[in-house]
Amino acid sequence: MRDGVLNVYKERGYTSHDVVAKLRGILRMKKIGHTGTLDPEAEGVLPVCLGRATKLCDMLTDETKTYRATLLLGLETDTQDVTGRETARYPVAVTEEEVRAAVLSFGGVYMQIPPMYSARKKNGKKLYELARAGKEVEREARPVMIHDICVDEMTLPRVVLTVTCSKGTYIRTLCQDIGRKLGCGGCMESLTRLRVGRFLLEESVTLAQIEALRDSGALEQRIVPLDGMFADLPKIVMRAGEGDRLVRNGNLFPPHLAVNADASCRGRVRVYDSEGQFIGIYGFNDAERRYRPVKIFLGGNTGDADNHRNETISD
Repeated sequence: MRDGVLNVYKERGYTSHDVVAKLRGILRMKKIGHTGTLDPEAEGVLPVCLGRATKLCDMLTDETKTYRATLLLGLETDTQDVTGRETARYPVAVTEEEVRAAVLSFGGVYMQIPPMYSARKKNGKKLYELARAGKEVEREARPVMIHDICVDEMTLPRVVLTVTCSKGTYIRTLCQDIGRKLGCGGCMESLTRLRVGRFLLEESVTLAQIEALRDSGALEQRIVPLDGMFADLPKIVMRAGEGDRLVRNGNLFPPHLAVNADASCRGRVRVYDSEGQFIGIYGFNDAERRYRPVKIFLGGNTGDADNHRNETISD
């Protein structure tokens, strides 16, 4: 199985860690990591990193994401979605025009308070652990970016939204905040992740489809190769000998040790050894006049990236 990223469609009822565990069985490989938790009742795009690509997990978690969410007005719960315990119920006496205006007002940067049912930590404790123990603690509001938000459908008290947002945005909290701005409360009824960076919903595959693709020998075609994740960066190839030795050990190197490191390659670049093996991403340091490693993918033990992705902060 090649190192790379697989665009998985996470179905309802599975946790992100369930997906990783099942993929380990399907693909018969241990080194697999996901790139951002989706709640069990949420569905949609979950990029999964395989082999050496697990070193990409932190980079993919930072990608912009797009969601389709159903906001249910008039109801608030302790989890900010319909799976939680009801905490308040209000009449929904708002017009469609008022709803649209409230939704659109959240475009741009807004200060969002992380929900208690989240993996954020307070004094070393995960918030959801405190919430399950019946404790609620003060949380600091953090800036999040709503790049785009629109109303797709509206049959009050339900409103279907499409939201493109930054890392760290809780769509559950956004739904509650919209409801509170309207004075009638609200929570999230459903959530589908449509996009994570380059990975789109229509190109994702379910676990059952992955198993079928494995059996037919066609799965490799659905995996984005490791270096393919950086296809927009210039490619430079090292000279045999000293050039290969330096990059294979993750060291800095001067431009003359590469075959084609001309003036057009003075930013970040993809580096390959003289045999065509992808080494990693380097960036040119003007002061040192050397290429310095940014992320090395050759060899080494990346560990199970899903273990440290438990702390993801997006819905």
